[in-house]
Amino acid sequence: MDNIKRVGFVIKPHAPQVDKILEELIQYFKTKSIECLLEDVAAMKFQRKDGVPRENVPEQVDLVIVIGGDGTLLSIAHLAAQKNVPVMGVNLGRLGFLTEVPLDEMALTLDSFLGGNTKIISHRQMLEADTKSGTFYCLNDFVINKGALARMIQCAIWIDGKEIATSKADGLIISTPTGSTAYSLSAGGPIIQPNIPAFIIVPICPHTLSFRPMVISAESTLKIELVTGGEEVWFTLDGQRGGLMEENDSIEVRRSHLTLQLISSPKRNYFDLLQEKLGWG
Repeated sequence: MDNIKRVGFVIKPHAPQVDKILEELIQYFKTKSIECLLEDVAAMKFQRKDGVPRENVPEQVDLVIVIGGDGTLLSIAHLAAQKNVPVMGVNLGRLGFLTEVPLDEMALTLDSFLGGNTKIISHRQMLEADTKSGTFYCLNDFVINKGALARMIQCAIWIDGKEIATSKADGLIISTPTGSTAYSLSAGGPIIQPNIPAFIIVPICPHTLSFRPMVISAESTLKIELVTGGEEVWFTLDGQRGGLMEENDSIEVRRSHLTLQLISSPKRNYFDLLQEKLGWG
């Protein structure tokens, strides 16, 4: 792709082989006459003083490469989506659902992408959450969870203006299809293909057997009100950011107009990934 003039690198600094892989990628892009921008912790590995804070990388580049795990990619996904910058995750051993390009397919994937293969770009839905602290975006999930010493919490749930239930549970997960293989799956939610326009409501350890995970249209708007008082309750986005909630606080969650352009290997598709990651025969 002729529009890729500068590539940004975000890394898990203490991951094995990260220095070697980063050096290989810098040399790769040097042969393509593409400039490299490193986040500050990556730049320090090469005694470079031109590194920038992680949150500033997407606004200065045309492509972001993440060397690490899914958590590292999630830390930058919402920023890359806001700048409409594609992201490729290079996996360092354990196959990730997001950082799914293995080392031996790294150059192949980059050659394919730079050569104009748009079929390896997956447009992933994002969630938008309106809170009293502002509007936030996330790729995997928005979670309401009790603190370590809190008791059961209650949340009233509205879908498109209609109150449908009061959840009595340890928490509540609102997940995208991308996030369906993350926390949502651990809490008993279904696996959904990333391109299906839907999201999932999953209770965490519900205190009634009748409240089960729900898949709803991505066109719907969710409103969640914290009914519980006197307990420590948090909301988190992708397990990376968040804040405290108080009694009667309400939050609206909907599909964002933003999408994340996630680059995958041309040698595998989503179901190949599920088979490898989940150990299916």
